[in-house]
Amino acid sequence: MSSATTARVRIVTAGLLVVVLWASAFPAIRAAAPALGPLGLALVRTAIACLALLAVAPFAGVRLPARRDLPLIAACGVIGMAAYQVLLTAGELTVPAGTASLIVAAAPLVSVAIAAGAFGERLTPLKLIGGGVALGGVAIVSLARSGLTLSGAVWLVLAAMVVQGIYHPLTKPLLRRYSGLEVATYAMVAGLIPLLAALPWSLPALTSAGPDAWLGAAYLGLLPSAAGFVLWGYAVARLPMATATSLLYLVSPVAVGIAAVWLGEVPQPAELLGGAVVIAGVAVIGLSPAPRGTAPPGIAASVSTPR
Repeated sequence: MSSATTARVRIVTAGLLVVVLWASAFPAIRAAAPALGPLGLALVRTAIACLALLAVAPFAGVRLPARRDLPLIAACGVIGMAAYQVLLTAGELTVPAGTASLIVAAAPLVSVAIAAGAFGERLTPLKLIGGGVALGGVAIVSLARSGLTLSGAVWLVLAAMVVQGIYHPLTKPLLRRYSGLEVATYAMVAGLIPLLAALPWSLPALTSAGPDAWLGAAYLGLLPSAAGFVLWGYAVARLPMATATSLLYLVSPVAVGIAAVWLGEVPQPAELLGGAVVIAGVAVIGLSPAPRGTAPPGIAASVSTPR
């Protein structure tokens, strides 16, 4: 196996691990949120992730960020960590885990639109077709669930989808200068600060929550948050934004499957069909060759240079 093939396998493996970890976060949130509350779960999850990342930092050569990058790091932390987790957790108090994952599956459209406008990444016809097919699959699965209306909780999940879509391209300039582990560490610490400010509102739920809720929060902090964002940073730094974020379409069908086992949310035949359509759309996007001039030189270097 050539070195280029080996590197490609590592990148794809990292992306698929992110899919599984982030898919498992939806049922884990659904299980832990009622006891800890949206603010409490977001705070504990982020704090545990920060501790894990900071413990590894001295051994992994994590550097202090440059002062010029602090505003962008703050934006990544507030938007991609604090806001996303609070909004999604609040929505999942009533929205089923599988349904929430289907709504968030639209986040790549926001990411790709920002990447095209801000970074000059061009979209090939195959990627546009694949994106349409994948979104069609999400629509099939969404329509399979009856009784879902645009309630306040659904709007919260929609807002979580938007802020996640904003987060991914925000990290792209940082990943030109820092490793995936560094960016994840910076953003997680920045996201913890506003959540700590909300500690007085979290205390009642934190003091009354049982061990199962705390175990769920620990899982979310160590795996989907800490490990997931590090692996995602590794993958997105080496792939065009459209290709990298297309992997996120896989999160919803995987989340539906995990929720069926964990929470008893049995998927309907139409949901299984929709999941297959999503996977087909992702395959089309992944097989589409990146056009020349997809990104400015700095971004192109971050995609191709091993870290």
